[in-house]
Amino acid sequence: MGMSSGAAGGSSRNRRGRAKRQPMNEINMTPMVDVMLVLLIIFMVSAPLMTVGVPLQLPETNARALNADKQPITISVQADGKIYIQESEIPVDEVVTRLQAIAQTGYEERIFVRADQAVEYGTVMKVIARISSAGFSNIGFVTAQDAQS
Repeated sequence: MGMSSGAAGGSSRNRRGRAKRQPMNEINMTPMVDVMLVLLIIFMVSAPLMTVGVPLQLPETNARALNADKQPITISVQADGKIYIQESEIPVDEVVTRLQAIAQTGYEERIFVRADQAVEYGTVMKVIARISSAGFSNIGFVTAQDAQS
């Protein structure tokens, strides 16, 4: 029965019998991956809620959804006649100049028109006439899905 020295046992121990801690030379990726997955889930859930911030009560139709490959320009007409491009309120006279400033692909830019179901037909047609007379031809209407379909 002999006493073992520190080097003979294979593990490096100090005088008190505890193992010496070696500096870690690898990065632990698990916490970073966990945080990234949580952020991904948060953005996936919240992204559809951030589309357009102008509250409207859209008319319901049985039309199928359009495939939008990129974010279109959205023009909203509220029940009281206020007009918005994206989320900025503008006067009806400035619709064309703002569209021309925003359009990245020129007159081929996709434009979605959203109008509250209580808006007069003439108001919506006035906005659409200004857009189409300026040369924009890719205009779509946004409606809510019919609850019965």
